[in-house]
Amino acid sequence: MGVDSALRSRRAVLQREWASWLEGAGRLRVRAEIADSWRRSIRAVDPARPAAPVDDEADRRWPDSPLHDPVLAVSDELRTVAEDAGFVAAVTDESGTILWTCGGRVMRRRAEAVSFVPGGRWDEQSMGTNALSLALRTGRPHSVFSAEHLVQALHGWVCYCAPIHGPDGRVLGVLDISTTWDRSHPLGLPTVRGLVSAIEGRLATRLGRGGLIPGRAGWRLDCLGGAELLHGGAPVRLRPRQMEILTLLVLEGRALSPERLYDALYGERRVSVATLKAEVSHLRRALRGALSVRRYELTEHVGCDAVDVLRALRAGRLDEALDAYRGPLLPESDAPGIAGWREHIDVALREAVLRDPRPEPALRYGELHPEDLAVHEHALSRLGPGDARRGVALARHRAALSG
Repeated sequence: MGVDSALRSRRAVLQREWASWLEGAGRLRVRAEIADSWRRSIRAVDPARPAAPVDDEADRRWPDSPLHDPVLAVSDELRTVAEDAGFVAAVTDESGTILWTCGGRVMRRRAEAVSFVPGGRWDEQSMGTNALSLALRTGRPHSVFSAEHLVQALHGWVCYCAPIHGPDGRVLGVLDISTTWDRSHPLGLPTVRGLVSAIEGRLATRLGRGGLIPGRAGWRLDCLGGAELLHGGAPVRLRPRQMEILTLLVLEGRALSPERLYDALYGERRVSVATLKAEVSHLRRALRGALSVRRYELTEHVGCDAVDVLRALRAGRLDEALDAYRGPLLPESDAPGIAGWREHIDVALREAVLRDPRPEPALRYGELHPEDLAVHEHALSRLGPGDARRGVALARHRAALSG
């Protein structure tokens, strides 16, 4: 019996077992860990569920994950495995929420249909029996084939998964590589184990028993009100276009295709693709190789004032956001992607200022935006008649009116 027919036979047997069990038949003839997981998860998960629930905040958590830099450092290898072998790869946090994925176009499309995407929640209580949930629960590698999945929408898949442990032994997340059931291969688990070993090796150099080691913050990008890149406190010279590329990569927090980066930089302007490649190549050298080749993604952490502002705003810490804010994003840039992020940051910060009942945020923001009449009016409305700062707010208000 050939491999293909053996897989077909195994799948058919599992599908019969799955259907029989749902109909209330007796003894389960599947692997013990699969049967146990079915029994646990059937109470919370409908086997007819079409896709995993999605956490919309996951994208924002990824840059701060301890797995971020180690995964990006091996991202080229992960993409090679995923794209060349017809897989989609995913990294989750310790809760089973996917933070990062990669793969070929066809498999990514299949993955999107079941929310195997950043934000997808694949713990046992959310998506039933699957390789990710088993690896998280047991702390060991697992594979789940076809109808071993509780949810029928996954019966066309085979998944290989291994937990990623920190230096202290704690499970920080899992790495999963998945494909269609007919591509099932005995090297699936060894492959994912090898990739996890590479990630854990990177973790060991970046994490101590108590947390991140100081060297993680070696790169620093300040792009609000100006433009400066530092490495270990020393300035790194970049041309304006390279600064725009780096800023976009840091703010996106994920890989950008050459096409998407081109649009963000040039929009409708007629610029050759070779020009973009040359700029990226120069940036990669300036970053000492910390920029992946096949898709554009940073492989080391780069601290950034714009990211600090957005993170503080999401956490409701307006004063902290104002501390980090020194003006509009790359004010000299006319790149469409930069203009979009510039507006996003300024609107988010301005709205938070206008909602705050205190005068101080409006005074601080108004100093950097003297033309903003509404902000000065808000400051005046919050300042008492005897407050010495009222004169400053009034002068700004009059200047904005006359301007």
